[in-house]
Amino acid sequence: MSHSSSSPRSSRRFAAFPRFRSLSWLPVLACLAAGVAPGTAEAKATRGNYDGVWNVVFATTRGVCSSGYSVPFMVTGSRVSSAGGGRVSGTINRGGAVAVNVSVGASRASGGGRLVASSGSGTWSGIITGDQCSGTWQASRT
Repeated sequence: MSHSSSSPRSSRRFAAFPRFRSLSWLPVLACLAAGVAPGTAEAKATRGNYDGVWNVVFATTRGVCSSGYSVPFMVTGSRVSSAGGGRVSGTINRGGAVAVNVSVGASRASGGGRLVASSGSGTWSGIITGDQCSGTWQASRT
């Protein structure tokens, strides 16, 4: 069943644009709009905006250090700092490459990796309570 409700007024509105009278252009325009206006998280990541609090979970793959520790990091511009729990200093570039140093008491570690949109991962190594250890980390923006 075909039902057309085009009024003379709407026909006049598109008379100057005869190619756009057909709805066949609608899918093309929708695809173009989707490509030009990405989602909020992707747009922020494209600009290099990683600002906010990130929850970072550490896993040990070598050594006798405990796994599963979670540390909140704060990203502001190109700087990484502590959002509570220990001293954290580091940098992040527009592409999401991050380098961080962490110290809590006598324990210290350094790590690097990449953040993308609202998650990230990388590796770390350091001396934790006197033991040489290394492993991986996973991050999520909170």
